[in-house]
Amino acid sequence: MVYENIIFETERNVAIIKFNRPKAMNSINRNVMTELDDALDKIAADTSIKALVLTGEGKAFVAGADIAHMVDLSPLEMRKFSQDGQALFFKIENLSIPVIACVNGFALGGGCEVAMASDFIYASEKARFGQPEIGLGIIPGFGGTQRLSRLVGKAMAKELCMTGGMISAGEAREIGLVNKVFAPDKLWEATMETAKVLASKGKVSMMAVKRCINRGLDLDLSSGCYMEADNFGYCAATPDGKEGMSAFIEKREPEFKGELT
Repeated sequence: MVYENIIFETERNVAIIKFNRPKAMNSINRNVMTELDDALDKIAADTSIKALVLTGEGKAFVAGADIAHMVDLSPLEMRKFSQDGQALFFKIENLSIPVIACVNGFALGGGCEVAMASDFIYASEKARFGQPEIGLGIIPGFGGTQRLSRLVGKAMAKELCMTGGMISAGEAREIGLVNKVFAPDKLWEATMETAKVLASKGKVSMMAVKRCINRGLDLDLSSGCYMEADNFGYCAATPDGKEGMSAFIEKREPEFKGELT
C-alpha cells in the first residue's frame, strides 16, 4: 500500500509512524485509519521490530477526528466509524511490542485517544491534550471515556470530557496522563533513546509485561497475580529468559533473540 496520510519508516529495530496531514492538523478520517491499520499489520508481522513510536508531522500530533468526514454520517454510520476506530486503537494497545506516543503538539479528541492507546506518552512542553467532543454535541468515540477514566480517575475524566477543555503537557503529567515532558527540541531525541532501550530488551518478556498489566487491570488482585506467575514461568523457560539469567551470572550483556519457544 502507498501511504499518503502517514509516514512509515524504521530505524534499526524501532518502527516510526508519523501522522501526515499537517494542513488538516493530522485529523483522522477513513483513509488515515486504513493506512494506519495496514502499517500496524506490517509491524506485527515483522519480528525484527521491537518498539513503535507514534508522532505527528507539523504542529499537531493528531488534532482529532475529521469533522468534515463525520458531519454527514447517519447515526449507524457514526456508530460504525466509532467501532472501527476503537478496533484500530485496540490493535495499537494489543501489539506485542511497546508503543510510545511522542506528542509534539495538539492531541485532541481522537489524538488524545490514540495517545492513550499507546503504552505511555512523552510530550513536548507545547503539547495540549483534551477531549473537546462535548462542544460538538457528541462524546468521545474512540475509547476516550474509558481509557481516560482508567488513567486519571473518574472525576478528572468527567471534568475533561464534560467541559471539553484543553490542558497543558505539565497538567497532563500531574494527573498521570503523560509520563514525561520535554523541551520541544529535546522530545524526539528523548523518545528515540527510550525506544531503543525498549528494543534492546527481550521481546518475550516485554510482551508478557504488557499483557499482564493491560489484562490485569480488569481482574481482581489474586487473579492478576496468578496470571503474572504463569507468565513469569513461561518467560523463564524461553531462550531469552535463560540467556538473560546466564548473562547476569557471567557478568556480560545479554543477547536476546526474541524466540517464543
